[in-house]
Amino acid sequence: MEEIYQASSAAEVPQTFAFKGKGSELFGIQLPNWVLTVVTLGIYYPWAKAEKLKYLYQKTEFAGSRFKFHGTGKEMFRGFIKAVFLIGLIIGVTIALFVKLPEESKFMGTLFLYLSIGLVIPMAIFGQMRYRTSRSSWRGIHFKYTGDLKTMYTIFLKGILLTLVTLGLYLPWFMVDIRKEIMGNIRFGNIRFSFDGEGGELFGIHFKGRMLTMLTLGIYFFWYQSELHQFYVNNILLEQDGKYSRLEANVTGKGYLKLLVGNVLIIVFTLGLGTPLATIRSMKYVINNSELFCNLDLENLEQAEPDTIGAAMEDVSDILNLDLV
Repeated sequence: MEEIYQASSAAEVPQTFAFKGKGSELFGIQLPNWVLTVVTLGIYYPWAKAEKLKYLYQKTEFAGSRFKFHGTGKEMFRGFIKAVFLIGLIIGVTIALFVKLPEESKFMGTLFLYLSIGLVIPMAIFGQMRYRTSRSSWRGIHFKYTGDLKTMYTIFLKGILLTLVTLGLYLPWFMVDIRKEIMGNIRFGNIRFSFDGEGGELFGIHFKGRMLTMLTLGIYFFWYQSELHQFYVNNILLEQDGKYSRLEANVTGKGYLKLLVGNVLIIVFTLGLGTPLATIRSMKYVINNSELFCNLDLENLEQAEPDTIGAAMEDVSDILNLDLV
């Protein structure tokens, strides 16, 4: 893939991204959302989430045009109810097993919990990608996810098995396999995404990052995070009519240090009220330091067939903290 990309790179025109949100604007959205979520005992959360996503998408610009999120609180609420029921059922059965089983058999409750979550995660990843891409657009063209749930389960179960057998050493290859499956099935009109990172490279980043983080008493952590970000972004390819384009992240360890330390101070000293500002700072740093070395014909994109999937697995992934897009 690398050779194909290099062969088609002569006509590349770098296109930059820009995030134009403001902390005060997001705070104005988030504050009433927080209040309504608390007052309604969490019921308003899907509407709050939809409003936040719409704002963040609307403030993200590429090649002079803004992205849009078309999801609604109503459809997210239906998904939220299903997600809460599913996770609640798993937790309820686990508690029942712990209460009813003899002391020496209570490992069955733990086993049930881990197996259930393990079976739900691939479904949650798949559902989140289907829903989030179908509700995302740029210049009126919608994204689409064409992955297969059976394939996701095959990759996930194989990865879990090999990670256990190798005592965790296979985990970077597992993460890359999932990333390749996800990115390889994203479509934007007649543009196909792919991911050409390798597990060995990710293993090296983790090994070096963790060793140096320990040796420097945590100082290298920020450079470690910047290398991880570059790995996941710089290995994304876009193909249109045989021509390839590549994303590139220009983040640095020093930049991550200023960003993360600043965000922690903002959140701590405002007792959490500064979270919207921290979100804006993070979005600006990541997006404004991204560009696409572009061979794409952005004026001749073809609309993908709309996807009508619901938001149930979007909210399961949210509950399990699976942030993919």
